[in-house]
Amino acid sequence: MVALGETASQRMTLIENHETEFKLVWKDEFLRNVCAFANADGGVLHIGYSDKGVPVGVENPRKLLETLPNLINQKTGVVSIVKQKTVNDKAVIEILVSPSSVPISYHGRYFSRSGSVVLELQGRELGDFLLRKSGLTWDALETDKAYGFNPDMESVELFKKLAFDRLPAARDEKDTGVLLGKLNLFKPDGTPTRAAFLLFDNMPQRQYPQAVVKIGRFANDADILTSDIVSGNLFQQAENVVAILRTKYLLSPITYEGTHRREKLEYPYNALREAIFNALIHRDYNTTSAIQIRVNQDTLSIANEGKLPPEVSIDDLTRVHLSKPRNPLIADVFYKAGYIESWGRGTLKIIRECLDAGLPKPIFLEERGVIRVIFGSHAPITPPITPPITPPITPPIVATKKEYEKNTLIDRIYRVIVSNNRISATGIAKELGIGRETVREYMDKLKKQGRIKRVGGARAGYWEIIP
Repeated sequence: MVALGETASQRMTLIENHETEFKLVWKDEFLRNVCAFANADGGVLHIGYSDKGVPVGVENPRKLLETLPNLINQKTGVVSIVKQKTVNDKAVIEILVSPSSVPISYHGRYFSRSGSVVLELQGRELGDFLLRKSGLTWDALETDKAYGFNPDMESVELFKKLAFDRLPAARDEKDTGVLLGKLNLFKPDGTPTRAAFLLFDNMPQRQYPQAVVKIGRFANDADILTSDIVSGNLFQQAENVVAILRTKYLLSPITYEGTHRREKLEYPYNALREAIFNALIHRDYNTTSAIQIRVNQDTLSIANEGKLPPEVSIDDLTRVHLSKPRNPLIADVFYKAGYIESWGRGTLKIIRECLDAGLPKPIFLEERGVIRVIFGSHAPITPPITPPITPPITPPIVATKKEYEKNTLIDRIYRVIVSNNRISATGIAKELGIGRETVREYMDKLKKQGRIKRVGGARAGYWEIIP
């Protein structure tokens, strides 16, 4: 909080974020904000402030001190700390909310925080949230007993072979049930988990028909030339997808080093493997979509549905970051098998392999809950050490990249407005981590494109979304 005697520059540090929100006066509808803080990482709701964090004071703070603790507890079950403070000679109220270990609802609805925005959780997001709060993940739940569990012994033996360095005892374990139990893939009563079914069943598509990888070569965005669907368990998919890409979809130009013949895949083999393993580990198997690999003339993209966790942003994928696998049991088995080296570094390995091969960095995108990694000529180009032999080729590549980045940013801003049509340019700038003037520039473009329209003034107005 800002105390008396602090400078204007110190007051500027008071901004709305994931754990801070300002309200001019108290309204009972703000109980959903309390609920959102409790369901996220906790936070402070400041009453008596403008939306820019300037203290203006509240009327009758004593009444709020007496009524708010009981009101919050009765309506949400949250035990909060309500304090009165004096800031710049103004009486303001602080409501301190701690993160809750159990889900908190308000009128039967669940809310959480995304940056400075309160979001209502629905559908799969609500299901994932309730699982996390219960300490479980989707892959740790027991599978449907009606389908039975028929382990593929070739996959089990492959795991034993691959896991020898990290789990040498696995090689000598003859009982498959005991082995999978030691991997935490069985429940205490012997029921296989969903992870066990996906990893080792001889045909997991009996229960999860969406658990496949679709590969296609495209002439353009719409016309497909050839395609394959790779099914089987995750070990089979991990081994077969890269093999099919190598033999059917990708070029391997032949070069010679002295008398030695070399065949170099057009995209780094290890980078492709890592990206495919990441997709298998982190995808949301609770959806109806498959992992999709699109091979175009100059690009290759791998897409899987499954939003990043709140602790990890799309920009974090280009640096060392916290690992929060959506399916930790599957990730642990892949780690023990040596498919992945260490959690949180897979994307860095992909980048390094591409740069070592003299290729541009791949692009990582998150669009409507779909994670996409794109290899190819449109990705950021590393400046050459020597001037290019044919300078006229350079400007079109740079222009294409800038146009791509501009359109991507416009769409990101548009999606933020769609999710919260009362958000300000400042709020968008904070959420996306970009400059406010840049946001204003692209919002003007959205208005000129006829995609949004302002209704009302700056404080009470909203953005009308135009289909």
